[in-house]
Parts: sequence; C-alpha cells; structure tokens
Amino acid sequence: MANITDISQLDLTKQYTYADYLTWWFEDRVELIKGYILKMSPAPLRIHQKISMKLSWRINTFLLNKTCEVYTAPFDVRFPKKNIKNHHKIFDVVQPDICVICDTSKLDDLGCIGAPDLIIEILSEGNKNRDIKKKHALYEEYAVKEYWIVFPKEQMVQVFRLENLKYGLPDVYELKDEITSSILEGFRITNDEIFN
Repeated sequence: MANITDISQLDLTKQYTYADYLTWWFEDRVELIKGYILKMSPAPLRIHQKISMKLSWRINTFLLNKTCEVYTAPFDVRFPKKNIKNHHKIFDVVQPDICVICDTSKLDDLGCIGAPDLIIEILSEGNKNRDIKKKHALYEEYAVKEYWIVFPKEQMVQVFRLENLKYGLPDVYELKDEITSSILEGFRITNDEIFN
C-alpha cells in the first residue's frame, strides 16, 4: 500500500489496522480505537504541557535505577487481541500523554505492544469524551492496572485502579491531597506540585 499523505484520502467511517496506520504520513496525529480513526486535538494548551512535563519528570526521577520506564506522547501503544502481534490484526493504537511500562519485553522500536502498567491522560477541551469514556473502556478492556485522568481546569486527578479486571469508582484527589500509586510503590506527589 502506498503512503497516504493527507487524511482526507481516508474514509473515516471505515475500520483500519495498525498496518494501515503505518502507511499514513500526514501531519494530523490520530489514534485508532476499534479500528476507527480518532483525530487528536491540535497542539495542547500550555497548561497541558506544563502538567505533562512536571508529572513525567517526577515519575522519571522516581524510576531512576528501577526496571520500569516512562514515555510521553507521541508514543504509540498498541493493544493486540489475544497476544497476536501481527500489524494487520491490531485495531487499537493510542498515544497516551504519559505511560509507564514495567515489563520491558513489551517495548520495541515502534513503542509499546501490550498494556502499560500506568497510563496518565491530561484532559483538553477537544479530548474529554475520548479520555473519560472511550479510553477508559479501552484501558479497562486491556487491563491497564492504573489509569489517571488529570483535569487541569478543576485542578483534580481521578485515579482508577484495576481490581478483578474492572475499574471501580476512582480515587479523587483535589488541591493539597497527596496522590500515591499502587504501581509505583513509594511514589508520592501532591496536587499542588502538579498544578502550581
């Protein structure tokens, strides 16, 4: 298949695979959920980037000399069904704002294949529905152990922890609250540190 350089060349009602995704050379960043293209918002607001930098720096510092690794967007996370890693059989590809992978056998030159242990999404006006509903369901389906949703406007963080293959109600952290992680044992950060 020839490389596609303009998203308008694609039928957005059709399902695609990761093999198709690899042929796209247009400027728009996209994700695939259940094979359907979801265009990502244009460059996020400065506050989004500031929060992303603070969180990724703190996590990266915490992980020094540990086996887990942290990555920030753009970084492809592919979710294969039944461990079938054939590009033509993968229909879910996302670019989380931040992800932590502790099983480094999931890492390859293209990114991560399989569920990261921790994913953090920072909400923007254009991605609220995707992160709160679609990605929440996707991450639960593929057993991402911990999923944080950061709400910049509300200065709040929701942390979902996987128990019995389901996310229950989130732990909600507001200003001055200290956030801990069941994945990164010993990691602590306050909301004040994230938002101020």
